[in-house]
This record gives sequence, structure tokens and C-alpha cells, in this order.
Amino acid sequence: MTANSPEWAQAPTAPQKLSQERPPPPPASVRRYLSLPDFEAAAARYLPRSIGGFVSGAVETNASLRDNFEAFQEWGFLPRVLRDTRRRNLKTTLLGQEYDAPFGLPPMGASALVAYRGDLVLTQAARARNVPMIMSASSLIPLEDVAKANPDAWYQAYLPGEAERIEPLVDRVAAAGFKTFVLTVDVQVSSNRENNVRNGYSIPLKPTPQLLWDGITHPRWVLNTFFKTMTNHGMPHFENMDAGRGPPIVSRTLMRAFGARDGLAWEHLELIRKRWKGKLVVKGIISPEDARMCRDAGADGIMVSNHGGRQLDGTISGLRSLPEIARDAGGMTVMYDGGVRRGSDVLKALALGASFVFVGRPMLCAAAVAGEEGVKHAIGLLCEEIDRNMAMMGIQNPSQMSLEYMRPMR
Repeated sequence: MTANSPEWAQAPTAPQKLSQERPPPPPASVRRYLSLPDFEAAAARYLPRSIGGFVSGAVETNASLRDNFEAFQEWGFLPRVLRDTRRRNLKTTLLGQEYDAPFGLPPMGASALVAYRGDLVLTQAARARNVPMIMSASSLIPLEDVAKANPDAWYQAYLPGEAERIEPLVDRVAAAGFKTFVLTVDVQVSSNRENNVRNGYSIPLKPTPQLLWDGITHPRWVLNTFFKTMTNHGMPHFENMDAGRGPPIVSRTLMRAFGARDGLAWEHLELIRKRWKGKLVVKGIISPEDARMCRDAGADGIMVSNHGGRQLDGTISGLRSLPEIARDAGGMTVMYDGGVRRGSDVLKALALGASFVFVGRPMLCAAAVAGEEGVKHAIGLLCEEIDRNMAMMGIQNPSQMSLEYMRPMR
């Protein structure tokens, strides 16, 4: 072999090691879950209809939600064989920090309604498995508590176009010790989530006979999440929308407290960039032109995402615009979010130009049905799938994925 041989062809100079250190076997209580979809199916049975519908649903016709899955099916692998892949590993560097996998956990609002202390469950599992976790501004747990549990967690904001509210929040996030600030930009107004109305879920939360029946028919969730939360922590509040504590989830003034998000503009991104000294990421980008504007505004990274199909119905999957966005990134880190359920999905997104991938709903479902051990097991399952697929693809590291290994299926 020559010094210029590709990494997969380099002869080993020392005895071969396992492809990566294996975590200890999962507890018996979670071993029946063999894939991320298994957690979603279990959560559909465990959660009340109102909460489960909030987690799994999207908006209007669910067209964007479906496209997030369908876009992956339009690409197939072109694997290479007779390559020694015994040295493969999943380690991936993102925004200057090395993680043990090429994926992480995105922001998911009101997680503590789904799983007891849900944000802490998610962030502690992510820390244990050394993958990034982004806490949501609509978390029901103070951001300071999340930062204490996981100093490497990221904070994600929903902001109105009001500098007097933006600046104190940025300062609060910095004081808590967060190093990465994520601004979500695709929630200008509340979306038309008809499924929430049909299922009895609303913000603010309104006690109704339907919600009462939901509780009666799902006693495990009531005991393990609702009663436990109310007993130990009282009525949940939206803790992190502003520099101070937000209103409770039953407040009639809740929507007014969120502010005029349709006033958020490029000038506010520039304001945050000037005030925030850490890494700045913009989430909710679909348009290549918007991605270029984020780059020019000084963003360190973007998350290509249609918000899990939960905002503008009919928006294309970010996977479709990802290659063009990645071509013009100009050194800005490009991440992807939406419809990821398998290790093969992660590798496809990487091949199409993402540097990193985020996986949401199934991780929250794992937290609901099996707590922190469930989330750690879900992360481990996805790692195993990626590692196994890399061996069959003929690559050593996720960063080697490119269009060389892909072909259109349709």
C-alpha cells in the first residue's frame, strides 16, 4: 500500500481492535425493543390519545410528514465489497467537539408532559452516550437545571421580533453555561394542527371530559408522569421562553406571552450573533438562498428541517434541498433533521451533504415508555445499525459517506 491509498485500503500496523467500544448490555426491561419504531409503537399504547397525538402528529394533510419518510426511499445504496472495515468507528466531530455517533437529539417541546422530567431524561442519556442534545425553549424544566445535568447540552429558542426580549434571554442562556445557541426560524405563527384538536390536546392545556377519560384509560402515564410531576414539582410552567419564568401550561394568557414571532427577521439574527459569543445555529432552513443568508450573517451552522412536518403543510423534506445547501455551505456546518428512523437514514443524509443528523420523535417515545435506560438503548440501537451498515458499505467512518455510494431508486 502507498501513503496515498484510501483509508479503507490502508494495511493495519497493529493488531486489529473491535470497530468501537461496546456499551454494556441494556437492562432486560428494554431488550424487547429492537428498533426505534418499536419505541413509537409502544408509546402509542402507553400515552393518552391527546399526548400521543401531539407527539406523532403533524399538520393538515400530513404531506410534509410523509415526505420526510418518502424522500429517504428515493435513494439506494451502492455498496463496495472486499474492503477491510475492522477499524471502523462512529466518532464524529461537530462544531469542534467530538461525539461517539453522527447523530443527536433535537429540541422537543413539552417533553415533560410525555415522560417524567423528560428533558432531563433525554439530556442525561445523551451525555451518557456522548451525543449532543438540544433542549427546547418550550421545555417545562428550567434551562439551568438542564445545563447542570449536561454542561454540553445546547439551547434552542423561539423568539419574537423584539430586541428587548431577545437580549435578556441570550444573556440568561450564556449565564447558565450553554455554549451553543439554536434559533428556530420556521415558527412565525402557530400551525394548523387539526389532529391536536381532534385528540383533545391544546396549548394552553384545558381540562375536559376527554382528557379525564384519557387519564382513566392510561393509568400508568397518569401515575408515572402526571401525578408524579404535580406531587414533586407542581403545575408545569414554560420556564425558558424569556429571561424570566413563563406562565403555567394552563394559563389563558399563554399564547400572548409567546409574543409576535412573525416579526422575527434577519436583523434579529444579526443582533444575536453580536451578543452571543458561543456557537450559533439556525434551525428550520429549507431554502438554499436562506442557507446562504445564514452563512453571510455569521451562523456557525444550520439545521435543514421542515420542523418534522409540523409547520407549513406541503413543505418539501429537507433531504431534497440538502445537496444544494451543502454545496454552498462555504465552511458553515450543515445538519439535517426529519424522518430519521434507521441507521440507513443517517448514512443517506450524510451522503447527501449533512455533517450531522438529529433524531427526535422516537427518542422522546423511548423516554416515555422506558425512561433514561430506554433513550440510551435507542441511541445504542441506532449506533449498531450505523456500524453494521458501514461494514456492508465498505467504509470506516460516517464522514466517508458521499454520493459515490448512492443511486436514485426512482
